[in-house]
Amino acid sequence: MTARRVREQLTAHGFLFGALLCFGVFTWYPMVREVVMSFQRTRRGRTTWVGLDNIDQLLQDPAFWQAWRNTLLFTLLALVFGFAVPFFVAVLLNELRHARSYLRILVYLPVMMPPVASVLLFKYFYDPEFGLFNAVLRALHLPTSAWLNSPDTAMVSVVIASTWMNMGGATLIYLAALQGIPGELYEAAELDGAGLWRRLWHVTVPQTRLILSLLLLLQVVATMQVFVEPFLLTGGNGPQGSTTTVVHLVYQYAFNFNNYGAASALGLIMLLVLAGFSALYVRLSRQAD
Repeated sequence: MTARRVREQLTAHGFLFGALLCFGVFTWYPMVREVVMSFQRTRRGRTTWVGLDNIDQLLQDPAFWQAWRNTLLFTLLALVFGFAVPFFVAVLLNELRHARSYLRILVYLPVMMPPVASVLLFKYFYDPEFGLFNAVLRALHLPTSAWLNSPDTAMVSVVIASTWMNMGGATLIYLAALQGIPGELYEAAELDGAGLWRRLWHVTVPQTRLILSLLLLLQVVATMQVFVEPFLLTGGNGPQGSTTTVVHLVYQYAFNFNNYGAASALGLIMLLVLAGFSALYVRLSRQAD
């Protein structure tokens, strides 16, 4: 092996080692540290092993169960809005023949905005007195809503803001998948007398099944870790704890209660839940194939 070849190999392995080092330090080490801390408790600078005491403490906390209920509700609503709406917007954009590029930019614009700016914009829209949404309802002579100030509408309001903020990326992915569908399939469906909805169900959905499945999994994982939107819109808890999520409860245990053991245990539980869901989803997908 020549000296030049040796240098090339050393350079390549050097870049690879640097990437692995960064991945290990900033990804794997925190995960391993979280697992270790979930079985420990630190008081007055002394760390002791407590076994499953942290998990027992969580199970006895009513906020634990409420946080899981809120998180599952947010995930369900986010799938109804945030998973279906981008797909239908992409179908609509794919059918258009004019101003398609302009509309793509318009749909993706919320993703380019800083998340904090987007959330604060919606917080202004939701203001019961001066917000845009209630102003529109008054103009239409419809009853106004308390939005973030009511336990009945707070979570829905958070989901609407989150959907608007994040739908641009999913819409463009769907649009790219739709443009890869052969036009002959639609022509054959039209010759068979299939209308718009039948073409959508029998051609579009089967041809984009892989992308739909992948984004479904990614969205479930992402929405169950929601933190920014409820934290900025409702302070994290919301009226009567209606927007307290699991991740926000982790934040409270760690930084409000200084209970890093319970926070790590809760993070470990969420990790196991998401890993179990992912494994079940992959297994069902393989059986379907």
